[in-house]
Formats: sequence, structure tokens, C-alpha cells
Amino acid sequence: MKKIVVVLILIFSTQINWAQGFRGKGDKKLQVGINLQDHATGITSTIDFGIGENMSYGFAATYLLNTDEIAGTNADFEDKADIKFRFNANIGSVLGLNPKADVYPGLNLGTRNFGAHLGFRYFFSNGFGLYAEGTAPLARYDNNVTGFEHFNNQFVMHIGASFNF
Repeated sequence: MKKIVVVLILIFSTQINWAQGFRGKGDKKLQVGINLQDHATGITSTIDFGIGENMSYGFAATYLLNTDEIAGTNADFEDKADIKFRFNANIGSVLGLNPKADVYPGLNLGTRNFGAHLGFRYFFSNGFGLYAEGTAPLARYDNNVTGFEHFNNQFVMHIGASFNF
């Protein structure tokens, strides 16, 4: 029994040591989380593909499930959905962070705006971690944003799970 426990501890500790926030070229990350913003909450997912030692590109999709009415009107599908192309600079290794952690500032181009994001993820095992990410518009397509146009066009916080695949 003692030998089995020692072997399990060795296997578990090896798995933890393999966990990495970003592995470079060929790395693939899927993130699923909650979207938090003024007057709405929803779900968001991102997928990122490593193209270099500290670079990745990907896509993000958000759909708002709970939105406040504006002037007695509910938001339509097109008011709740957003899709973005994104580019990340994965700088956890540059900052000397634990290999299980990654910080990734980046830019995104979506259906609502051109924006920036800053995220942090930490992996507990080779396949599972948690992340937090904030996004903000740098340039909106419409300078006079009113009503439902504020959805997905403001500072947004994402919190959720991150997966290697």
C-alpha cells in the first residue's frame, strides 16, 4: 500500500510539473467563462493557437444571456452577440512567472470595435486551469454609441476555465 501511495504521488507531481500557461508554437488553448459588464451578463469562449515562442492568435465569441431592458425594449440577437479575431503576446516567460502561469496582453478586432485585452491564466494540471481577462474598446465603429450598442462595446470582464488541447 505504501508503494502505491508513493507511485501515485510521483505521477501526480509529474502531472503538475507538466502544466504550462503557454508552451509556444503549436500550443492550443480553449477558454470558456462568464462575461460580466454593465447591464448584461453572458457566456464567452476563446480559442488561441500558438504561432511563436511568445505569440498566439485566435477567436473570441460572446453571447449575452441576461440583458437589461432599455426604454422598455428587450435586446435582439444581434445586440447580444459578438465575434472577435485576436492576437496575443504571451509574456509569462518574459516576466519570469511560474511556467504554469501566463500573462497575455493583446489586440482584438470584432463586430463591435477594435479593442485591447489583458488576461492571466494559471494551469493546475496539463489540461485544466483558470483565467481572468479584461477587454476594452480602443476605437468604436460608431462614435455615438447609444442603447444596446453599449453591449459588448465597453469594459468587459471574463472569468472562467482554460483548457489545453
